[in-house]
Amino acid sequence: MRSLVVDDDELSRTMCQEILSSKFDCDVASNGEEAVYLFSKALSEMNPYHLIFMDLTMPICNGHYAIAEIRSIENEFDISNTDKVKIFMLTASDDSQTVMKSYYNGCTSYIVKPIDKNKIIQILKNFKSIKD
Repeated sequence: MRSLVVDDDELSRTMCQEILSSKFDCDVASNGEEAVYLFSKALSEMNPYHLIFMDLTMPICNGHYAIAEIRSIENEFDISNTDKVKIFMLTASDDSQTVMKSYYNGCTSYIVKPIDKNKIIQILKNFKSIKD
């Protein structure tokens, strides 16, 4: 399975990549625009991502916009809801408006930073992305 970590903060990106690399092939992007490009390319090559961990606040293209673009691309490819990529929003903000906007834009779940291995492993188990 393939995963993509999208975060403009190098430390957060590296930590998340290290956690995921033990279970998945893991690529990285430093902003939402790059993530949308990589996602589209992966679909075109018939080698899609299964998981995306997406920071909310990034330059060039933020997480909300990138998620909306990714969901739009999936619709263009006629991907069923059950086969759509699982997108986990990573952010320091846990206010209800930000959380609701994230879900409205199509994220699968929401993880409040700081990045913690146990949180990531638990969410992957909850969404059946890894076995217990």
